[in-house]
Amino acid sequence: WGIQTKEAVWTEIVTEKIRKQKELLEFLGKDESKLLHSYLQEIRWNDESNREGHAAKVYFNALFGLDFTRTAENPTNAALNYGYSILLSAFAREITSNGYITQLGLFHDNMFNQFNLASDLMEPFRILIDRAVIMMYPIEDLDHEGKMFLVNTLNQEVEIDGRKQYVNNAIKIYCKSVFDALNENDSSLIQFYRFEL
Repeated sequence: WGIQTKEAVWTEIVTEKIRKQKELLEFLGKDESKLLHSYLQEIRWNDESNREGHAAKVYFNALFGLDFTRTAENPTNAALNYGYSILLSAFAREITSNGYITQLGLFHDNMFNQFNLASDLMEPFRILIDRAVIMMYPIEDLDHEGKMFLVNTLNQEVEIDGRKQYVNNAIKIYCKSVFDALNENDSSLIQFYRFEL
């Protein structure tokens, strides 16, 4: 895949991730959604101005408080990490079943990460885990019931390609559309999901 094509696809993915974060904050009545809206207007090619990083800080502080950081060891981060690992494995499965290598990412490029491409593609789906963790919040301990609740995110329904699909199927459709976009040098082919909050 050419650099221009990868950067175009990454720009679309980051934009959609921030859009979904904004939608969740709007649904929760958080004023910070306006700041994320402004970040959407400021996104540049390949997210050169790092709107994704700025949005993440605003977003997580709006969800879990100003003291919250993603690096802290606490039950909320344990739940987020557990949920993200479920998504990551679903994406890694889909990438390999399409015949691609999970290590070679579009944006993520960590030699110690065996799943750079899965880390890239899952970005717009993280919101589904974030929403589930908010429903569990405050979390005192990530128990078996909480883990099963997060696993069940894959069985929720979203809309993609004009039809309702389970998240697991939506991942397949979305991944195929990303590979089509990369192979045909056309980022407009990417199909993102929609969901009702």
